[in-house]
Amino acid sequence: MKISELTLFTTNLEAQQHFYTKVLELPLMAADAEKFTVKLGVSSLTFVKSNHSQQAHFAINISSYKIQQALQWIQKRTNILLCDGETIADFSGWNAEALYFYDKDRNIVEFIARKDIDVMNTHPFSTADLLSISEIGIVSTDNKAIYHQINEMRPIEIYDGDFDKFCALGNPEGLFILVNHTKKKWYPTLEEAFPVDFHITGDYNFAFINGNIVAKKP
Repeated sequence: MKISELTLFTTNLEAQQHFYTKVLELPLMAADAEKFTVKLGVSSLTFVKSNHSQQAHFAINISSYKIQQALQWIQKRTNILLCDGETIADFSGWNAEALYFYDKDRNIVEFIARKDIDVMNTHPFSTADLLSISEIGIVSTDNKAIYHQINEMRPIEIYDGDFDKFCALGNPEGLFILVNHTKKKWYPTLEEAFPVDFHITGDYNFAFINGNIVAKKP
């Protein structure tokens, strides 16, 4: 499942632009007084100025065998969020490893190295190893209803989990992470998860606004 563009909302537009372009050194694709867009491999990430925003949780696929290099790279730029006391989370069931950090809105950003996509190279870790946006968290009280709304747009597989607390839809290239916030908190910080507005384009095209999915044309 491909995620071409993810749009989030921010109350700290200038700080976010500085973080993504100067700290993470992502290429700036466009910017004005109301929004900016950065390049993340084959995806793009846009932040739009808003008076209100909630904490998002999204992931970026990185080169499959570079999680240790990614850790060294990110530790020079910002603080790591510990995963049960460790700097790297081992997701053996997904054949992957991940690390986490906050951006300036305290969105939880994840770098995940998935061996199943088998992207290998030997150059030192850089932004060239940030391959694509690969996950976005969708928070509700009814994972089953969210699944059916997405599946009606285009059939999608359940990758892991179930409808009770946590359900991942898609494949290692792209996943919707459905979270029932009455039963599960954000990993790894264990903060309360709240519905967060976003727009997404790619294999699926919709907005998630005020806890509701609104389909849109690609």
